[in-house]
Amino acid sequence: MPLEIATTPLKDVLLITPPRFGDHRGFFSESWNRKALEAQGVHLPEFVQDNHSMSSQVGTVRGLHFQAPPNAQGKLVRCGRGRIFDVAVDVRIGSPTYGQWFGTELSFENARQLWIPGGFLHGFMTLEPDSEIVYKCTDHYAPESDGSVHWDSCGIDWPLEGITPAISPKDEQAQTLADFQSPFTYED
Repeated sequence: MPLEIATTPLKDVLLITPPRFGDHRGFFSESWNRKALEAQGVHLPEFVQDNHSMSSQVGTVRGLHFQAPPNAQGKLVRCGRGRIFDVAVDVRIGSPTYGQWFGTELSFENARQLWIPGGFLHGFMTLEPDSEIVYKCTDHYAPESDGSVHWDSCGIDWPLEGITPAISPKDEQAQTLADFQSPFTYED
């Protein structure tokens, strides 16, 4: 089975599904393989940091986060356990899709990964308890460049309506997209 790579409505955001090889014991998968991606024409930047978070409650929302230049982060996100609805929002000034979002379910079961380059907000909502998110980053965490936009200011159709999301104080106090002065510029 080859590595599956799908484009999304947001230029540069990709949906990547590595193959799994299973038998009666379980499965094996290469969750990251630069050579396999490059063989299909996908050249991602070098990753310098791996992050792993766990959200115990269904309906936890983390995001929408970004790291401004010169510390902009690209992220390759996957769900190690459970299910999440993962979202990227284009905030590159001059982009034909500025303010538009793309969301998809990532789960342990479907093995999908979402590539989100710098210039996009990133966030997710947990759909199962004890969901674990594992992601590779192209730059180290830089608190001076860290920022967020309010999770419900971008018109995202979050999948769990009618629940009160679990949100951090930082994310609850984030600016709206309408008030956001993006530090990112679109390059065609």
